[in-house]
Amino acid sequence: MKIKKLRYRSKLGEMPSYDVVEREWKIKVNANECGLNLPPMVEDRVMGRLSRVAFNRYPNEELEQLMEAIAANYGLQKENVLLGNGSSEIIEKLFFAFGGRNLTIAYPQPSFSMYRIYAKAAEARTVVIDLDQEDYSLNVRQFIQKVNDSKASLAVVCNPNNPTGNALTVEQIEDIAQHTSCALLIDEAYVEFYGQSAACLLKKYPKLLVARTFSKAYGLASIRCGYLLGDASVISMVSKTYMPYHMNVLTLVTADTVFQMRDEYVPRIQQMIAERNRMSEQYASLPDFQVYPSQTNFILVRYYLAEELNEALAAQGIGLRCFGSAAGLENCLRISMGTREENDAVFAAVKAFAEREA
Repeated sequence: MKIKKLRYRSKLGEMPSYDVVEREWKIKVNANECGLNLPPMVEDRVMGRLSRVAFNRYPNEELEQLMEAIAANYGLQKENVLLGNGSSEIIEKLFFAFGGRNLTIAYPQPSFSMYRIYAKAAEARTVVIDLDQEDYSLNVRQFIQKVNDSKASLAVVCNPNNPTGNALTVEQIEDIAQHTSCALLIDEAYVEFYGQSAACLLKKYPKLLVARTFSKAYGLASIRCGYLLGDASVISMVSKTYMPYHMNVLTLVTADTVFQMRDEYVPRIQQMIAERNRMSEQYASLPDFQVYPSQTNFILVRYYLAEELNEALAAQGIGLRCFGSAAGLENCLRISMGTREENDAVFAAVKAFAEREA
């Protein structure tokens, strides 16, 4: 039977989408994931707690427990914490809370590609501030001026920035907070690889919000858990965009266990930073490769045959992130850090291609 024409929400068909379709890779370094699973001691603790989960109960106690643990770590109260299914969901909800047909959201580009999608879904106007094309730096004074001139309701800075890898200092973030009047979100998905968090400014600037995730440094991309830190009144308003019981117990128990045992991850994080620095030097030695400084678990490189290189590596079962002709990212590739053995294998394949084309 033929379906009659259905009536969808206005402009839904125009919504851009984020491609999450994957293939079986021999080496997968295209999604900024952690290359390692749970540390053995953490895995034992997680499995032990999961074996005692009351599957017939709604997630109340587990939610409170994780919020209290996170709050205590930052010298805050649980009312200053909002949990979400990854920091991506938190950002989406913030765009809904501060967006709308008569409201403006400002952010730099190139940056996290979902900002554009979330803004469109929230039917918000956008003001996009271009990063410097030479080094992808953000002109802070220009950013402040455009945020103020546009009377933005929300300004967003990804710090360190994805996909460029560079970062603002805490002093630069405070400059933005001090000279703008709207809500200011600092998206810190990669901050563990940088070490400078804007969370220290939260008590000084009540309009400041900091989003964090368990997906990157703690290797919990599969469970989808993130959190937002901010003033209790702002957190209360943003929480109205969520449905009841939006977090599941399996995610909460796993994230709480990892948060309690986060010291177990310090050597891993240091290892990933060391690999990032090592591989940056390696790629910089290749002919025609430009490597951008990174404070994350990935590096961004520019190479005039980026698309051809990406196709050649894909044929070998190696997945990189190629940006093709994306604005500001022409001929760029983003390479996540895997294990040392994976990083060496990817580099060997890239080197072989580059030397053939030199």
